[in-house]
Amino acid sequence: MKAKSDTPGRVATRHGFRSSHRDFYSEQGYTRDLAERALAHTVANKVEAAYHRTDLLDQRRPMMQAWAAHVCGTKA
Repeated sequence: MKAKSDTPGRVATRHGFRSSHRDFYSEQGYTRDLAERALAHTVANKVEAAYHRTDLLDQRRPMMQAWAAHVCGTKA
């Protein structure tokens, strides 16, 4: 895409965009668990992962809509 970066002479990267995504959720007060799920991060602890099987989709939906509005420059 050659998307512009805030750093002169550089282009934006996928990892940087994902990092911005995660920062946005933290700054907006969303829980760590929801933010990590939105980025498709998995639970490293196998015991915890075995008991945490929900995708939290209903809770994530408004959060993802807020991110989309932020990126597109529109109101959520």
